[in-house]
Amino acid sequence: MKNDTRPIGLFDSGIGGTTIWHAIHKLLPNENTIFLGDSINAPYGQRSKEEIIQLSKKNTEWLLQQNAKVIIVACNTATTNAVSELRNTYNIPIIGIEPAIKPAALHTKTGKVGVLATQGTLQSKKYTEAQTLYPNVKFINQIGYGIVQLIENGDLYSAELEDLLKSFITPMIDEDIDHLVLGCTHYPYLLPVLNKFLPSAVKVIDSSEAVAKRTLKILDENNLLKTDNLPGYSKFYTNKNVEILQSFINGLGTAEKLDF
Repeated sequence: MKNDTRPIGLFDSGIGGTTIWHAIHKLLPNENTIFLGDSINAPYGQRSKEEIIQLSKKNTEWLLQQNAKVIIVACNTATTNAVSELRNTYNIPIIGIEPAIKPAALHTKTGKVGVLATQGTLQSKKYTEAQTLYPNVKFINQIGYGIVQLIENGDLYSAELEDLLKSFITPMIDEDIDHLVLGCTHYPYLLPVLNKFLPSAVKVIDSSEAVAKRTLKILDENNLLKTDNLPGYSKFYTNKNVEILQSFINGLGTAEKLDF
């Protein structure tokens, strides 16, 4: 097996994809990684499909210029709207992120599953089709209006965000959900706030661990693993606020400003 030291490339509409990066880094600490956060254009969820495809191609091409060996679309909206186009355009493994409704649907006891996601994800054809696979489950879908903007601005623990979340989640609780799917890579950062009012019986699910395992499988199958057992480097780039991105990576790398 060869030692492939080229980096894993990840992009998101902003800083939310760092939740995926953390899962990748935990499972594959020796891999080199480059993260690209397109915060100046966040949130993608309110953009047209054509815009999302265009932005996703721009991000992918920049990562390919950095010699990425695999691309992780660390954004639910970009995945549901653009991943097929990316796979048809670029000759490189491309891994997408989708709301983890399958484990929720398979394990629900009440038959009610809450899904908090962006407008671009919930209104996509891919997500609509995914729900039809589970006709006996009631999905209570809620667009997370304003959440991404607050997180991108560093207002994660503000009263405004907590009130917003309560207004979205309380109707789901009243409907007796027993699983809550976080369908945006920004949303796992909401857990400390959610835990203040979410009943302990409600299991929260996100995609990050599954994506990390999928990445390991793809690297292994394509003989792309870095096998020298040396710690990998981690590079982070944003086109907006470096300090906010830096605060989400826990000192595990250095964020830089990049005009793109």
